[in-house]
Amino acid sequence: MEELTKAEEKIMMIFWMLKKAFVKDVLAELPDEPKPPYNTISSVTRILASKGYLKYKTYGKTYEYYPAVTQAYYRKLKVKKMLSGHFANSPASLLSFIIKEEKLSKEEIDKLKEIINDID
Repeated sequence: MEELTKAEEKIMMIFWMLKKAFVKDVLAELPDEPKPPYNTISSVTRILASKGYLKYKTYGKTYEYYPAVTQAYYRKLKVKKMLSGHFANSPASLLSFIIKEEKLSKEEIDKLKEIINDID
């Protein structure tokens, strides 16, 4: 699937939260003040549909959009791209980076160990 821009990702997050929505519903959820124009959100939404991230139902001239992919699926795509692009396809390198750079607490490290041990 084609990668999303930051603006597209922001709108997609709202669709995942709402499950289904009209453009006006998405606009209402945006925290930005002043809010972007309706036509801008409508354009981004149509782009998301053309990229395969949204599907829609038509009601006359109005469209109700809903996610075509789950947030978990999108997250998986993003992590795979990050692994291949920045960590030589090594989950261990990614995990090492997170542990060192994010200054994880002992509790968080213990939780990661527990997750790893539960894999078997």
